[in-house]
Amino acid sequence: MKALIVRVEGRVQGVGFRYYTEQEANRLGIHGWVRNCSDNSVEALICGPEPQLNTMLAWLKHGPPSAVVTQTHIEPANPDPLPTGFNITN
Repeated sequence: MKALIVRVEGRVQGVGFRYYTEQEANRLGIHGWVRNCSDNSVEALICGPEPQLNTMLAWLKHGPPSAVVTQTHIEPANPDPLPTGFNITN
């Protein structure tokens, strides 16, 4: 199991980005969370097998149809404990 923190920049708040991220993560069996940040970006912790993480990362680089993603920043993460399920947080 691998874990990553992904920060997504652009027009990503007010467009359903967190909701669609949760749907995509659940479809792929990804665990973690997604939240809005005060700088108008969205941050997600994604945990799972590498093939599913790669698919999730590719999705996060464009997001839902109403989003405009300009940049993604990806860092390794080591959450303790590992999350179960995928949630929208504040």
